[in-house]
Parts: sequence; C-alpha cells; structure tokens
Amino acid sequence: MSEVLAHSPWLAAAGAALLAVVFGLAVHRAGGAVLRRASRMSVLLSSMVRACEHPAGAVIPLVALQVVWQAAPDTLAYIGTVRHANGLALIAALTWLAIAFVGGISSGVIARHPVDIADNLHARRIQTQAKVLSRTAMVVILIAGAAIGLMTFPGARQVGASLLASAGVIGIVGGIAARPVFSNLIAGLQLALAQPIRLDDVLIVEGEWGRVEEITGTYVVLKIWDERRLIVPLQWFIEHPFQNWTRTNAQIHQPVYLFVDFATPLAPLRAELERIVKEAPEWDGRTAQLVAVDATERAMKIRLLVSSGAAGTAFDLGCKVREGLLAFMAREYPQMLPKLRTQDPYVAGPLAS
Repeated sequence: MSEVLAHSPWLAAAGAALLAVVFGLAVHRAGGAVLRRASRMSVLLSSMVRACEHPAGAVIPLVALQVVWQAAPDTLAYIGTVRHANGLALIAALTWLAIAFVGGISSGVIARHPVDIADNLHARRIQTQAKVLSRTAMVVILIAGAAIGLMTFPGARQVGASLLASAGVIGIVGGIAARPVFSNLIAGLQLALAQPIRLDDVLIVEGEWGRVEEITGTYVVLKIWDERRLIVPLQWFIEHPFQNWTRTNAQIHQPVYLFVDFATPLAPLRAELERIVKEAPEWDGRTAQLVAVDATERAMKIRLLVSSGAAGTAFDLGCKVREGLLAFMAREYPQMLPKLRTQDPYVAGPLAS
C-alpha cells in the first residue's frame, strides 16, 4: 500500500482530502446541533445560527481541504492550480457566510421587535435601521469578497496597480458614472441613522398618500391607498420635502368642511358632532371641534376637527362625521342647507331655486 501511495502521490492527497471533507462535515453537523440547542432561548442567536448553517457547511470542509492542499508537496502536479481554485471557493464561501451572518442579525433584530402591536413606533424605527444597514453591509461584503478573489490573480494585481498609477482621469470618469449608486448608498445610511422615514410610515409624496412598504438599498416602495405602488429613489427623500404623518406618533387630526346657510344654529350641530364621534370606534377621545372659519357671499363655512389614533382611521372618521351631519341637517334643518338664489324677472321678489 505504501508503495502504491509513493508511486501515486495524488492518490494519497485525494484520500487525505476525502477524510478532511468527511471530518469537516462531521464537525459542522455536531457543532450545528450544539449551537442550535444553546441558542434556543434567544431569538437573535437562533436566527444567526439558522442563517449561518448552510454557509458554514461549505466553509468548514473547504478550510479542511485548504489545510490538506497546503500540506501537500509542492512537486505534486497541478497543486498550485488546485490550491488557487480551493482558495477562490473558500473566499466565496466566507463571503456567503459573512452575508448570511449579517442577514441573521437583521432577521433576529426584526423578530425581537414585531410591528403588529398598537404602539409600534420604536419597533418600526429598529426594523428600518436593521434592514437598511444590513443591506448596506451586505453590499460592502460582496464587493470586498469579489475584490479579494480578483486579487488572487497576478494579472488582476498588475491591472490594479496600473489603475492606481493612472487613477486621475479614470477616477473622475468612474466617480461620475457611479454617482447614482454611491449617492443612493449614502442616502440609505442617512435614512437609517436620521430616520426621516421608517417602515409603515404614512407619507405624502408628490401628492400621493401611502405607507412605506419596503426600503431597499436604492429605493423606497410606497403602497398607495388604492393598491398602487410608488417607487421613489432613496436620494429623493434627502433632496426634496415630503410629509410624514407618523414621524413621532400615529395620532392625527382630520378636518371636515361644510358650507351651510348663515342662519344655521351651531349649538345643535356641535351636540350632534359629539354624539357621532362618541359612537365611532375610530375616535380617540381627544378632539371634536366645530367652528365657523369663513363666510363667503353665499354661505358660511364651518370646520369640523376630529382626532384619531391613525391616518387611515382618521379618514374614515371624517367621512362618518360628514355623512352624519349632512343627514342631521337634511332631517332637522333642511332649509339651512346652502341654496343658489336667483331673481326671476317674471315674479316679484327673490325666489330660491
């Protein structure tokens, strides 16, 4: 047997590589079982272990193989190519593991802060930071892994040195070409740290009302009230003003305007408004106000101001108040609803039509 191995060194190396792979898979399986059991009580740790399980299954055998190839004699045919190929595979696996590790942390943080609660402002802040920062870190890790893999080729190192030596014009051209990418990357970091918007925030963008459904590394998906989706680049939120109705909390006031006759008594309308909001589940009990805010040459303008705990329910509450007061006036004070008065030339005196 020793004579066969002496005459066939690749057979010995292949046998050692096979044993290394088996040993690496055994270590991965045993270590994974231990880590899963140890992390059961922690949502964050459990998420990290689950995310890294498959990448680690590639990294550990490749590390064991790299040890075998490095220990193999340099006189072995094609050993340099095998070492290089295994090194590239190991770099790719390590990049995969790092990206999975970051994703596991992000998923664990999101799982620890669910948004399906009444007061989810803090949870939405944490989730936004976790998603944006994790995606930015993943992009950086991917670029770093690709750069390290390319630098293992001597030709790539020479090209890199040449580019650095003549980086003047190329740097300017590359910077101009990559400006949208880097501007969105920097805007994503600004949004994650300053947080002018968060997931599930209610925004008014370009006159459209909607909720932040998704924040990616380059754009924000706004779900419009009629099920449309508005795609907005991250940089837009840094350079343009917009309305955020849930910046500090979800509470909001909803105005409702009605035009009535000048002689309309306001006290019964206030009493009816109070009755309507008390029966409405959307009202949060803070504000129910009726005032005359303007008077034109034809009618008096009254404003009904009601409050609610969220933007969606505030709109529904405003509709209920408007419908309820119009029905009340049509039933109790039909003559006080606005009418257009004209002068009939064939009848003496003004007539209402």
